[in-house]
Parts: sequence; structure tokens; C-alpha cells
Amino acid sequence: MIWNQTKECMDREQMRLLQGARLKKLVHRVYHHTPFYRDKMQQMGLTPDDIDTIDDIVKLPFTTKQDLRDNYPYGLFAAPQSEIVRLHASSGTTGKPTVVGYTHRDLSIWSESIARCLTAFGTTRDDLFTVAYGYGLFTGGLGLHYGVEHLGATVIPMSTGNTAKHIQLMHDCGSTALACTPSYALYLAEQIIKSGIPRSEFRLRTCILGGEPWTENMRREIEAKLGVDAYNIYGLSEIMGPGVSYECRCKSGSHIVEDHFYPEIIDSNTLEPQPAGGQGELVLTTLTKEGMPLLRYRTKDLCSLTYEPCACGRTNVRMSRIVGRSDDMLIIRGVNVFPSQVESVVLELPEFEPHYQLVVDRVNNLDTLQVQVEVREAFYSDEISQMMALKKRIADRLHSVLGIGADIRLMEPHSIERSEGKSKRVIDKRVLK
Repeated sequence: MIWNQTKECMDREQMRLLQGARLKKLVHRVYHHTPFYRDKMQQMGLTPDDIDTIDDIVKLPFTTKQDLRDNYPYGLFAAPQSEIVRLHASSGTTGKPTVVGYTHRDLSIWSESIARCLTAFGTTRDDLFTVAYGYGLFTGGLGLHYGVEHLGATVIPMSTGNTAKHIQLMHDCGSTALACTPSYALYLAEQIIKSGIPRSEFRLRTCILGGEPWTENMRREIEAKLGVDAYNIYGLSEIMGPGVSYECRCKSGSHIVEDHFYPEIIDSNTLEPQPAGGQGELVLTTLTKEGMPLLRYRTKDLCSLTYEPCACGRTNVRMSRIVGRSDDMLIIRGVNVFPSQVESVVLELPEFEPHYQLVVDRVNNLDTLQVQVEVREAFYSDEISQMMALKKRIADRLHSVLGIGADIRLMEPHSIERSEGKSKRVIDKRVLK
């Protein structure tokens, strides 16, 4: 099933013509209604008339997270307050939060984008969703909520917390689909086992995961433990929220809703476009957004794009899994390290649980990396020789993947703190000194 056959299966040349027309309209909008962009364009000697086709997007300025903070709260809005019907904001973990405004049309496009995603996952109006993303300023909860309703399905707005009640309602009401972070899906699987309710009594068959990076190994872990098909959904609050891209049942990359969000891949250092298929930083332009449209927003997410049509019939460009972020990449003794690399190793070794933390420190002016990882109960032992063998096994594998040695600390089962939201995977003590 395909929700929007016209847009999701559009001929590439037709798509480029549509994107070009929408880009031209967008540039006129921000030039006349957003002083920030007008000033940027004037400094570059650009006017809206310089933009004719989608190829002209490279002439336009980039936008960064810092630009949003510098213009807090409404400086990047392109619609008057009388047309803004909802505000969302980032968590604000560093500096001021980024505030995003939506018009009625923005919310309608968002809901339609989510409906495309849900249909690609194989869900229909006959499904019952429990949405366990956070509701409120975070875009995850309300984004999925209204998308499910737009699909015509039933939604239980669980939000985060109170996992015992979540399990009870999933079981008693017959939930068939779950939307949450990958970390919470694993946590929920553990708690279902502890609840004593047989998994066979649950009707859950689809898991919609986003909000944090995850790997193919984690997908297999979640699918095995929950007995579901797990699909990736991607988004970010600055652009819209969840629903910017989505996997289909082929699970071979995430289709970008490119009639609304135009993607580019650039080199994070030179800012130059990468060749087709090349890995780099994902840049997104909101082609149709009214409340707070953004030109060439640097997401900091590292991935690649493929324009080959998918076996599912969709022709929209697909993005690979996020392999890391250009701004949370760890540089340890001159080596680039991504938490996702560690995760892939942990999940490929059957002796370990998918729960880990990276602790980075600096001792005598030398960076150190400690990897704390839980051992599964079946493999945890008081025999020192057995534990040393396990430690060597994961240490050798990590060294071959990362290119540097790591101090491995084997943890008892269930000893690493669980999260009902995004897991804190990295503790970088260097920033405290």
C-alpha cells in the first residue's frame, strides 16, 4: 500500500520541476518575511529572481542550529503570530531552546507525511497504536499522534513513563503498533518479561522507532524480543518533527518526503556538495513550510543518499541510516569514534546485552575510552577466566572496528541505567576539566 501514489512515485524529472517551483516560492517568502534571510541574501548579492530551478539551491546560504538560537524565539518565523497555531521547542540541553512555529497548513502537511510513513510500515486504519514518545514541546508524541489519526487508526497517547500501565493497556486493549525510541523498545521488552504476561498474548506486530540513532543489530534484537517488524522513522523538530523520512517494508533505506523536504549531502568541513552516493552531512530545506521555513539547514547527521527506485515502487530518494553526527563525533587520540560503531559490535556478540556506555576522560594529557557493557545472565560468571575471555573477545573486536584500544568494563545484568526516552550513551568527562 502507498498513501500518496502521486508524490511518492513521481518521475524524477517531474519531482525536480515541482521542487524548483516550490523553492522559488519559498525564497520569495523568506526574503520578504524573514529579515535574517533577507540580510543573508543581500550580503551574498542574491535576490529571489536569482533562483529559477532546484539546481540554484547551492547559491543560497546555510542555516545552523546557532542561527536559530541567535534569533530566539521568533526571529526566523515567516508568518505573523495570528497564523501560528502551535509552538514546539527543542530540549535546550545546550544554550537556549530552538522554538518552531506551525501554521494550520504546516500541521496538515505534517500529518499527511506521517500517514505516508505509517502506510509504508504496513499499518492501516484497523491498527491500534500506542505512542510512547514524549508529548509536549518534543515533536515526537504529538507528531505521531496526529499522523495516526490522519491515517484513520486508533491512538493511545501513552507518552513516556508508567511502563507497567503501558504494558497493561497494550495487552488488554490489543495494541498492534508501538511508536517509541529504540532504547525504550528494548526496555519495554525487558519489562514485559518481568510482568509475567506471555508474549503470545500480545497483538503487537509493528514497532516505529526514531528519536535516536540505532543499528541493524539493534533492529534484530528488538524484533526478536518483541516479536515485531521494526521500522525507522526520521525527523527533527527544526524541520518539522518525525516524518521527514521513513522506511518501507523493504527496509533498504528511508524514503525522504522530498516534495516537502529537499535533501543535500555536503562535506562538513568544506561545505561542498558530495557526489551521488557519497557520505556526508545531511542538509534539508523545507520547501512548503509556512511558519518557520528553513533554507539549507545543517542537520549534523551523517548519511548518504540513493536515487535508485525502490522495490516497493516508491521513487523518492532514500537516505541511509545515520552513521553518526558531525557534532557528537568523539575524537579520541586523533581517531574519530561514533557511539554507533560501539553499538554495532556490542549487538553482534551474543554474550552481551544491548546496553552500554562510553566514558571518555583525559589522564596525563592522554584521552582514554572506557566501554561499559552488560553481560547477559547466561554468560555472567564468577569464574575469572571466563570473564577475562569475554573481555578479550569484545576488546579485540572493538579495536578492529575503532582502530584504538578501549578499557572494557564488564557490567552485571541490569546494572546500566535504563531510559524511557533517549539513552545517555556517552559520558565525556573531558569537558568538565
